[in-house]
Amino acid sequence: MRKLLFVLFLLPILVQAQEKSITLEDIYKKGTFRGEPVRADFGTTKTSPELKTDELKDETGKPFGQADDIVFSPSGNQFAFLKKGTEQIYRRSSKSYVYFYDANTKQLTKLADEKVLHPSFSPDGSKIAFVKNNNLVVYDIATKSSRNITTDGKWNDVINGNCDWVYEEEFEFSRAYEWSPKGNFIAYYRFDESEVKEYNMTFYDNSYNKDYRYKYPKAGEDNSKVEIHIYDLAANHDVKARYDQGDIYIPRIKWTRDDNSLIVYWMNRYQNELKLLATDAKTGNSSILYEEKNKYYVEINDDWWWLKDGKNFLFSSEMNGFKHLYLYSLDGKSKIQLTKGNFEVTDVNAVDETNQRIYFTMAYPRPMDRNLFVTDFTGKKTFQLTQGEGWNRVELNDECTQFFCFRSDINTPQTVTQHEIVVDKKKNISANLIKTVNESAKQKAKIAEYGYGKAEFIRVPNSKGDTLNGWMLKPANFDPSKKYPVLFCNYGGPGSQQVANRFGAVSPWHQLLAQKGFIVMSVDNTGTGYRGEEFKKKTYLQLGKFEIEDQIDAAKWVGKMPFVDAANIGHWGWSYGGFMSSLAITKGNEVFSAAVAVAPVTNWRYYDNIYTERYMRTPQENPKGYDDNSPINFTDKIKGKYLIIHGTADDNVHFQNATQMISALVKSNIDFESAYYPNKNHGIGGMMDNTTFHLWSKMTNWILENMGNTNTQGPAQPGKQPKGF
Repeated sequence: MRKLLFVLFLLPILVQAQEKSITLEDIYKKGTFRGEPVRADFGTTKTSPELKTDELKDETGKPFGQADDIVFSPSGNQFAFLKKGTEQIYRRSSKSYVYFYDANTKQLTKLADEKVLHPSFSPDGSKIAFVKNNNLVVYDIATKSSRNITTDGKWNDVINGNCDWVYEEEFEFSRAYEWSPKGNFIAYYRFDESEVKEYNMTFYDNSYNKDYRYKYPKAGEDNSKVEIHIYDLAANHDVKARYDQGDIYIPRIKWTRDDNSLIVYWMNRYQNELKLLATDAKTGNSSILYEEKNKYYVEINDDWWWLKDGKNFLFSSEMNGFKHLYLYSLDGKSKIQLTKGNFEVTDVNAVDETNQRIYFTMAYPRPMDRNLFVTDFTGKKTFQLTQGEGWNRVELNDECTQFFCFRSDINTPQTVTQHEIVVDKKKNISANLIKTVNESAKQKAKIAEYGYGKAEFIRVPNSKGDTLNGWMLKPANFDPSKKYPVLFCNYGGPGSQQVANRFGAVSPWHQLLAQKGFIVMSVDNTGTGYRGEEFKKKTYLQLGKFEIEDQIDAAKWVGKMPFVDAANIGHWGWSYGGFMSSLAITKGNEVFSAAVAVAPVTNWRYYDNIYTERYMRTPQENPKGYDDNSPINFTDKIKGKYLIIHGTADDNVHFQNATQMISALVKSNIDFESAYYPNKNHGIGGMMDNTTFHLWSKMTNWILENMGNTNTQGPAQPGKQPKGF
């Protein structure tokens, strides 16, 4: 009996011993915890035709080899274009050598002698447009000839058909031209960036390095002057779209179903007024189709659908306090709010015009959950098709009769199921399970093998009377009688969400830290998304103020828990999160003992104007809002330990932010640590050159060394260096 009791006593220890420890190699080299890809296959998926590029020869007669991408003509599989030698430019842009392929002759034709951007077929497949040297070009397949739509393109001066840097980053598109529905017209942007100031970066790639200069308008500075042109291919005629000029933005252009009607989205520089201008393709004349004003700012997105009936359009808006769907008629006589309530629509999954239904995802029943709904074109009949607390990502078939659901929660990998959409005699709509496709068995086995901990959602009160959403991951083998250090992992920027009920919100790196003895937390502060407009936009004109006050309140709250080492509470973040970490160690110096800031904004005066002014207006108008919440101005308050990391070729949040922060630290005589990664952009990534692994190793070991206590493991010992001669 005593032996049995002894074995039972040892059983938890034996089970623990069988669990593997998570390593950085598991996460950043081996992909140990990677999930299984599952495709939504409804049995009618069109398979792409096979094109064996190895059998093709390029213009010199050499074997073509592997293509980076193959795009077939919308008119069939007779024509295609192939990309090769693709080179990333910025976040959403790349350039490639592009070849036209004719299946009849099996020949390749190189469209240009140099790399080009944004190749696309016309809707009828008879032409290919692309951007070369900042000019828009059209290749005619029948005549095998190219013609320049524009000729004035010039680097750092004039751009046609492609975005300037700030439009690409902040309005989230790069290809700046659109074919009309029938392909008779091309509407395109022309950016005159001659008055925009240049920013320069050094690339350390040879004996004398390389200086790279590009146009980057910082807060309060001049933007490109933007024109929208409409080119008539048959008439070889170009007209300008007419709209109010001045200090404005054109964040979108979209064609309606009418080949002669282009919608130009006009926005003032404050970004609190949006107009949709219905523009005649032949004359450029326009009239106001829709107008929206907001006391803060209007969100720009792609949630706009021009219906096939040619009479109505569907869109999302925060005009009534939460993001909801609206159906308006083009003549302005009908205006219907389709969805309502104190919940936010996060995605439109499908528009079934035949049956007049809209399938959409909502952050429901909690902001961290996602469920699928359907409503009719009147908004009077709405049905929930997925249920419960969790994250349901769905893909519908073209007929809107079935959908695949990819469901997970914060502790459970996804289960993929196929469902049938059922409509009864009373037009009530529901979803029936057809089959379970995949239950992530391999991934579940791995997380069990490595002893993943269970995260729990928490509700954190702040000093303003709000309750903040958060999650907490406690250390492996948690003992409430011990005291553990806490690491906050936070982003916190406008409209963002880190506290989500989906698998992956708590990452393998978080799990590694928990295994090392840390409590890991994330709290979505004021300004984050899916809780309504007022919660999100409360940070207007003072980015950082309420956000860091909430993080400080959360640190004080958790610091009172008996199992927390209140002297060891740290903050980690990247980009906006790095801004928050830098505020945590400065303004939050009484509660945060350490901070790691990766690629942080340290002063909003250094960041681009579209993003910054949307929330802050200009530094000239709002100097106090900028200065009172920039960590660069509060370095003298630092009491704890600070690590700042940046890539020297960060085109987004410039390395300048780190250098100026370090200058302020030196002036304040504050000790700190820093790391920089040569020639790396905002993502500071790289598998082939070991950058990713080195970066995460650096941060992990620093946290273990500077925040650890007697209940945590120490940093990994560095490998022995070979002896020199």
